[in-house]
Amino acid sequence: MKVYLLVLAVAAAVTYLAVPIVRHVALVSNALTPVRARDVHSMPIPRLGGVAMFIGLASSVTVASRIPYLAGVIDSSAWAVVLGAGLVCVLGVVDDLWELDWMAKLAGQALAAGVMAWQGVQLLTFPIGGLTIGSSRLSLVSTVIVVLTAINAVNFVDGLDGLAAGMVGIGAVAFFLYTYVLTRTTSPESYTSLAATIVAALIGVCVGFLPHNFNPASIFMGDSGSMQLGLVSAAATIIVTGQIDPGSMEGSRAVPAFLPILVPLAVLLLPLTDMIMAITRRTLAGHSPFHPDRMHMHHRLLAAGHSHRRAVLVMYVWAAVASFSVAAMAFIPLHWVLAGAVLGVALALVITIDLMPGLRATVARRTGARHVRVVSSRLVSAADEPVSALDAALRAEDAAAPRSTQDRHG
Repeated sequence: MKVYLLVLAVAAAVTYLAVPIVRHVALVSNALTPVRARDVHSMPIPRLGGVAMFIGLASSVTVASRIPYLAGVIDSSAWAVVLGAGLVCVLGVVDDLWELDWMAKLAGQALAAGVMAWQGVQLLTFPIGGLTIGSSRLSLVSTVIVVLTAINAVNFVDGLDGLAAGMVGIGAVAFFLYTYVLTRTTSPESYTSLAATIVAALIGVCVGFLPHNFNPASIFMGDSGSMQLGLVSAAATIIVTGQIDPGSMEGSRAVPAFLPILVPLAVLLLPLTDMIMAITRRTLAGHSPFHPDRMHMHHRLLAAGHSHRRAVLVMYVWAAVASFSVAAMAFIPLHWVLAGAVLGVALALVITIDLMPGLRATVARRTGARHVRVVSSRLVSAADEPVSALDAALRAEDAAAPRSTQDRHG
């Protein structure tokens, strides 16, 4: 475990220290996020934070390759992940600077996923019933589809300060614990795992970036960061699927045979759900699936009355409940996991629905609207009356207002 914590710490430290440098470059090159109708920030913010994240990822993998304990697992697949992350980072930088259209961006994502798969990170087995993908072409296509799905799921949810980095980081912690425990169970002679190493680096990147990105953010990760997080998450999933046989676990823990599918889905449950809803919504409206709008989950939380930070924390809670509940099946009896999941969902619902500040604001707005309508109607009805009648209507309205309101304006 200590060696994985070292990889995590290196990724976090390098990312954290690289952010100010990248931010300066973004300011000098005018790589700023403009204020658009769908955005929630009120002033241009530097982006390109994904460059700092890539530096942290590459540095941590390089350090891991120099550690004797991990040297045996840092093979071509590890460098394929770094290469794929670098390609989507470059693609994101180009998009952040010159706004690529969605087709060009999708083609670039497919190219990065294809290159990573070509270098060895491929989905070879399906972890249910020991199914094997017999065709190399089908394996390549399946890998690209999985990677594209993860990339765009994270990209869709990256709409609030700290949201994408925090959610992916929380899910990565759950995925790391699952991978580590499962590796120790299925391979007691060696606890080394490439998937655990990659996920530890991913956690470190998120931890190092969040202090700069949490509300109020001093820098955005941009597409260079969100696409990178999605690709690395997908790569870790593909690697652990090919390296671990969960079916070897016995007794009540046989459930983990399904976890190589369930854990990644749980980790990205909210981003995937948001992406599916957005694509459906936009397609039915006759728009491109990548047409921007303000109907994402985080936008709905803001509209419901949550503050910026509270909306992000609500999403964090749901991400934690989903990912940790599923990952816990690897080492906790199922009935305890279900009980904990029920409690977690109940807590998440309480936090989500507790909209007292927003509810009061909504009631105040609606009350104010009714107040304006009443005054307007009385003024209209009094317009045809003598001036004394108009004065009487206004005096009656003032008398009906709360005392605090009269004192404040009097």
